[in-house]
Amino acid sequence: MPLKDSGPATEWTEIDRFEAGDESTTGGVGWIAHPEETMQRASHALAVDGEVWVVDPVDAPGLDDLLEEFGDVAGVVVLLDRHKRDAGAVARRHGVPVYLPEPLRGVAGDIDAPVEGFAGELADTGYRTQTVVDNFAWTEVALYNREDGVLVVPEAVGTTEYFLAGGERLGVHPALRLKPPRSLARFEPDRILVGHGAGIHEDAADTLRDALSGARGRTPDLYLKNLRTLLPV
Repeated sequence: MPLKDSGPATEWTEIDRFEAGDESTTGGVGWIAHPEETMQRASHALAVDGEVWVVDPVDAPGLDDLLEEFGDVAGVVVLLDRHKRDAGAVARRHGVPVYLPEPLRGVAGDIDAPVEGFAGELADTGYRTQTVVDNFAWTEVALYNREDGVLVVPEAVGTTEYFLAGGERLGVHPALRLKPPRSLARFEPDRILVGHGAGIHEDAADTLRDALSGARGRTPDLYLKNLRTLLPV
C-alpha cells in the first residue's frame, strides 16, 4: 500500500455524507480519491443554501456528478498550506475562485486559478475560521459552523491509522502530539470532518476532547506502532 498515490485517481470512495434537515442548514459529502493509499487523503464538499464549497480537493473521475447532487459550486477552499492538491483544477473547471483564509495568503502564488482571500466567515455560509497551527513550517485553519455543529480540520487531527494510538477514534497528528492544538478545545462539534480518513459523526465533542487530552500520554504507543509498520518484515 503506497503512502501517497501521486498519479491521477481512477476510483474513489465516498465518505461523510450528511444532509440538511429540519434543524440544520448545511449538508455535505466527502471522498477519498485513492482508497488504497496509507495517507487516506480526504476531500469535502460543504453544501449551504444550494451552493457547494469544495474543501482541499483531490480530483477524481465523476466528481462533478457528486457535487451536482448538492448544488452549484460557489468556490474551492484551501485550509492547509500543503493541501493545494487539485484546488486550481477543480476551480477552473467550475469557473470559481480558490478561497484562502487570511493566514494562508502566502500560498496564493502557488494556486493556478483566481484567488480570493477571506477572514472570519467564509462568504455567508456560517462557517468561520479558526487558526490551528501557524509557524514557519505549518499553517492550518479549521472551519466551524456553530449552528449546525460541523467542524472541518484538515490536518491537526485525523482518523487514518497512523494518526491513531490504541483505542482512539480520532487522533492528533503525530507531529503535534507533544503540543496538541488547544485552539480546537473551544469547540463542541456534533460532526468532525478531517483531511485524512473518514469523519466522526457520533459523540464528536467527547471524541475531540479525548484526542486532545490524551495526545501526549499516548504518544509513545503511537510512535512505536508507526515504527513497526515501517520496519521490513
